[in-house]
Amino acid sequence: MSRMHRQTAGQSQLTVLCLWLRGAMADFLLAVWAFTIQICEWMTKQGDIKLLDGDYAVHLDLIAKVRGMKSAEKFFEDLPDRMKGQPTCTALLHTYVQNKASSEAEALMEKMSVCGHLRYPLPYNHMLSLYISQGQLEKVPQIIKELKKNTSPDIVTYNLWLTVCASQNETEIAEKVFLELKKAKVDPDWVTYSTLTSMYTKNSLLKKAASTLKEMEKKVSQSVRVAYASIITLHTSLGNSNDVRRMWKKMKSTFRKMNDAEYTCMILSLLKLEEFEEAETLYNEWESVSPTRDSRVPNLLLAAYINKNQMEMADKFYNRIVQK
Repeated sequence: MSRMHRQTAGQSQLTVLCLWLRGAMADFLLAVWAFTIQICEWMTKQGDIKLLDGDYAVHLDLIAKVRGMKSAEKFFEDLPDRMKGQPTCTALLHTYVQNKASSEAEALMEKMSVCGHLRYPLPYNHMLSLYISQGQLEKVPQIIKELKKNTSPDIVTYNLWLTVCASQNETEIAEKVFLELKKAKVDPDWVTYSTLTSMYTKNSLLKKAASTLKEMEKKVSQSVRVAYASIITLHTSLGNSNDVRRMWKKMKSTFRKMNDAEYTCMILSLLKLEEFEEAETLYNEWESVSPTRDSRVPNLLLAAYINKNQMEMADKFYNRIVQK
């Protein structure tokens, strides 16, 4: 319980408990991963258990999560040469990308190229993610070019490529990439259409945005819950208040309980649409069901009232949350 005692005195006991549970869950996951590593190490010592390089790749990934990048590197170096294949190399590359170790990742890619381990798009996707996260977008075209020499782009490749185009407002290039995707008979997913919709909205191409958003909705299913909030945000950007309400209603009928992030998304959307009364009604609902009482949620309304110079409403709402 020492985590709880270190929290600030002003927090409610329920909020402190939720924070403690999150930390406890993180500790639990680390413990599970550490125990799994022990099992992996035991299996490697058993002569009657034949492990494949894919098994060692999983082992390496777990070591990176629990013990860090250097330990993962040491594990890889100590592997027999026959086990330093595409799976384990890609696992180490993923570790480098997670740690934003650009020089190590680039050096490993060169070695993988020499060994013929770049026959799949996954390593290239890792490098694209790395360069995008570091803002090194000038390196993206060369990675795409090298990928196409050895293999074919998958949907992750195209989505990352479109993300780069959208970030640079290169609408025409993005449309060419999307056309290439279709010609390659790669099935676009909700992320594809979300990226296009955001780009079109940003560039005031509203008819195109409405079209891609419609296609995005067709790709959403219960298994991709996060997509619902994305659709609500995109409809908000287009000023589609009725569609925002429609998607929220669909979410509530699809999922048993809304989480804080989803309430935050919807409240923020209503505030952007200047539906203040409806936003406060939804806030009341959140307040009655949320165990966290996250202070960031009421702050959304308070900031919105102040920004719109609704000082009387801001004072009234502030007094209300202070009293609680």
